[in-house]
Amino acid sequence: MPLHKYPPKLWDALKLKQGIYARLPKHYLKSLEPKEPTPVHWRPLGVKYRLNPKTGQKERVQDVPIPIYYPPQSHDGLWGGEGWISGFRYANNDKMSNRLPRIWKPQLLKRELYSEILDHKFTITVTPRTLNLIDDAYGFDFYILKTPKEDLNSKLGMDLKRAMLLRLARKDKELYPNDPAKRETIYHRYKQFLVPEEEAEWVGLSLEEAVEKQRQLEHKEPEPQFKVCMEKLVEELEVQKLSEPHVIEKK
Repeated sequence: MPLHKYPPKLWDALKLKQGIYARLPKHYLKSLEPKEPTPVHWRPLGVKYRLNPKTGQKERVQDVPIPIYYPPQSHDGLWGGEGWISGFRYANNDKMSNRLPRIWKPQLLKRELYSEILDHKFTITVTPRTLNLIDDAYGFDFYILKTPKEDLNSKLGMDLKRAMLLRLARKDKELYPNDPAKRETIYHRYKQFLVPEEEAEWVGLSLEEAVEKQRQLEHKEPEPQFKVCMEKLVEELEVQKLSEPHVIEKK
């Protein structure tokens, strides 16, 4: 007889189907679905079978991703999908010697990045791969808006994306207040990323933040009893006044 009614691996998924979790917006619940990130530290073969170059016979192959550890500080910067890789190395590069544990870490750089949409400069910890991705996307804002959540893998990156989407949705006039033409140019340049404000408010929120936001939306302040009685009395007086006959004085 199993110890639990449902396997522990399903607990997180089942939790989202009951209570306040089930009342979260559908687009936010959809964003919580796990997705495979773009491979960074390994190259997938993309096929299930291939020919052995020595024997010429068909053999089965499989993609085995490298386990990657993302430390907490990776969410405070933009690492471009890179993380820590743990493995072993040979002492003195001698394969006949003992294996020693080793951790490979990405090169981290402090860079100042400018956002057109937010009109602000951010000093962010990045990797050389992140800088190359920003160049490939033709700008910092395009990189943040184009890159999906699983590839950004950064709380800072998702917070920046939410701020950018909210500004685009609201068309905030505080952006370049002295240059309306430049403001309209910026909004037109990024119009392909425009989403409703109600949806942009939930982008990048953690599950705890989303639950707290939903709780605040559902919370209603208790209405004072004297106010309820006063409104009821006013309604009764209005009904009584309308029911009385209207007397017209002749002049």
